[in-house]
Amino acid sequence: MRTPRTTRTRSKGTAILSARLRPKVKLEAQPSREIVAHFPGHSVSLGEFSAGVADCAQKLGIGLPFSSFVADDQSVDDEIHLLVRRLATHGLVEYRLEASPSGEELVVIEPQVSDYWPHMPSLRDKDALVLSRFAYLRRRGNELVLESPRADALFKICDPKFATTLAILSTPQQVKHLRQRDGLPGFELLALLLDCQMLLRTKTASDRGLRPIEGDDNLVLWDFHDLLFHARSTEGRHANPLGGLYLYAQTISPPPAVRAPWPGKKIALGKFSPTQSEALSPVTRVLRQRRSMRNFDDQLPITRDELSRFLDGTALIQSEKTTQFEFGEYPPLVTYTVRPYPSAGGCYEFELYIAVDNCEGLARGFYHYDARRHALVPIAVRETELEALLMRAAFAMGAPAAPQVLITIAARFSRVSWKYSSIAYALILKDVGVLLQTFYMMATDMGLGGCAIGITNIDLFARMTGIEFHVEGPVGQFAIGRGTTAEVGPRST
Repeated sequence: MRTPRTTRTRSKGTAILSARLRPKVKLEAQPSREIVAHFPGHSVSLGEFSAGVADCAQKLGIGLPFSSFVADDQSVDDEIHLLVRRLATHGLVEYRLEASPSGEELVVIEPQVSDYWPHMPSLRDKDALVLSRFAYLRRRGNELVLESPRADALFKICDPKFATTLAILSTPQQVKHLRQRDGLPGFELLALLLDCQMLLRTKTASDRGLRPIEGDDNLVLWDFHDLLFHARSTEGRHANPLGGLYLYAQTISPPPAVRAPWPGKKIALGKFSPTQSEALSPVTRVLRQRRSMRNFDDQLPITRDELSRFLDGTALIQSEKTTQFEFGEYPPLVTYTVRPYPSAGGCYEFELYIAVDNCEGLARGFYHYDARRHALVPIAVRETELEALLMRAAFAMGAPAAPQVLITIAARFSRVSWKYSSIAYALILKDVGVLLQTFYMMATDMGLGGCAIGITNIDLFARMTGIEFHVEGPVGQFAIGRGTTAEVGPRST
């Protein structure tokens, strides 16, 4: 491995970047030369390495400077690089930037995605830097951390002087002027922040058109709170606890299933007796029969014709119309579609991606549903990615096996945020609920099993589709297939 590129601008002190194991991670070298990483409740093999690497790996507990990876024995250098990269893939390392020669920590960098690797892009005197509008400081326990939904890592701030630097960077600053300031942390830190998109390059220090410099047009349309909520309430771009972990079970009693009644006189509305069930409307019967089904009969899988009927009844574009807006110098033309479910503002921002594990008449694979032409378009993905998508869904449902078909609901965010401000992401989530209920009703009506899934991995989806997470990303999932007779019984969720 080679040391990350250093900045061209010479700072007032050199900072040293090191890799070290995350807390509670231990490495063990086996007699077979295999190195195993142990962390609470888990172990993972990192492969076989030479004895020299095993000795050097023990230094990762306190921190191994990147510069020390370069050695006379190039094979050792390459092996250490490989070892640290494998640890990084499993989220088992963090990075420390410290001042030299004092050894004082400036920041600790905690990866938020599995493939994060620190780089130091070059900084020139004429460069102008500004803080991203998506970056924010917050307290985490007794620590101060700098985060951004766009960043692949968060920065734990160890030097309080750095907060002053961030305040200065709320407006564009030229590097040559920053270099003249007293108490400024090393420029290595600024380069790392630039690499993580916490800082941005702008044309000049007087540039005030800061929103467009964040990136493409899709980012211009994102409000800060919406992008943050999307990135932190899904899986793939953060390392926070996620899912049904019951973190407060020992601290707070569970809230009651039904709130206490309001005081005052009750006005009885009456109930329908079971003997009146024949009089129930078809919609009422479907609603009462609806339930989540997590186990599927792989001996009798869903068929392609059934999947076709399901998508036709829930998501097919029924008609289109174009309207010209009556405002602005150049009134835009906006096209609207009509589909079986309602959508906020008629935006219909959703695209459906179909992961097939077991469907009669349809090959296992990953597909996009073309709602205009009622067709499936295969998307080439790695087998490991398809398997990860399906098994994550099974894990989220608590099911013993992958669903026969998994529908990922992805939002084209700009379709909503082009029109709405402050409430765009909230509207998208409301639309997800509407579409999931539509899926449930159609599945029940067809005698199929279905289950909504509350966790989606936006980083995995981005890798499978090649679409950046802020342009189009998953906001919901639904498993569908032929349910097992063993699960027929008391109503579940």
